[in-house]
Amino acid sequence: MSSKIDRAFYDIGHLDTLADGDTPLHRLDPRAKLLTTVVFVVSVVSFGKYEIARLLPFFLYPAVVIGLAELPLGFLLKKLLLVSPFVIFIGIFNPWLDREVMVNLGPLAISGGWVSFASLLLRFTLTVGAALLLIATTGFGAICMALERLGTPQVFTVQLLLLYRYLFVLIGESIRMTRAHSLRSFNAKGRITYRVFLQMLGNLLLRTIDRAQRIHMAMLSRAFTGEIKIVRQFRFGYKEACFLGGFGALFLGLRLTDLTVLLGRLVLVAVGK
Repeated sequence: MSSKIDRAFYDIGHLDTLADGDTPLHRLDPRAKLLTTVVFVVSVVSFGKYEIARLLPFFLYPAVVIGLAELPLGFLLKKLLLVSPFVIFIGIFNPWLDREVMVNLGPLAISGGWVSFASLLLRFTLTVGAALLLIATTGFGAICMALERLGTPQVFTVQLLLLYRYLFVLIGESIRMTRAHSLRSFNAKGRITYRVFLQMLGNLLLRTIDRAQRIHMAMLSRAFTGEIKIVRQFRFGYKEACFLGGFGALFLGLRLTDLTVLLGRLVLVAVGK
């Protein structure tokens, strides 16, 4: 169990490690990347529940970001698979609730439920993937700073940042407790019974509260005033404007026009000639 928690701790912290890169995309102002992600997510979720083909061109954005930022594709796919059971559980009942046939592929009849389920999976992959890319290229602290500079109340951004940082405190204390239990339970081979689990859960709450108080005192002793500060300095310039304007125009164009139909017509015209 301790090894599983160790891996979870590594996975959460690895996103911030990826954000320390020095690619042109990493050096962009966080506000540009945040607003671009918001436009991307809004464009994707605004499609109807039966849309599939029109969602496929939107995969161009994550492909470009992964390439420019030199991010590990396998690691990001593992993070998507980790949370995929939630969306699968939500949409798995669609084929039984919507049985009207929408597409016939030879002898195979595909109902609207399966189409909406596939559309849900595509939108989940695009939106959650865009959020992971934002964190992996920006860092959670820089995202909170961008939210504050865009007008979000400071109390909200600071609480959001502290909540994220508190996860590391919680996981760190959990790792130490489970490791101590495994070293002291020779006969049980590290297994945690229900009674011991409840006791450890209560101790974990007390330990994390005490640790959080010490962290708060350390922040006050270092003159923390609620303003989010990061080491890397950013400035919204023409590169950020081009990034936001270019991708924003692309998303708007993909939303308002059916690129697959246009490509099909171009192919027919080329074949006709």
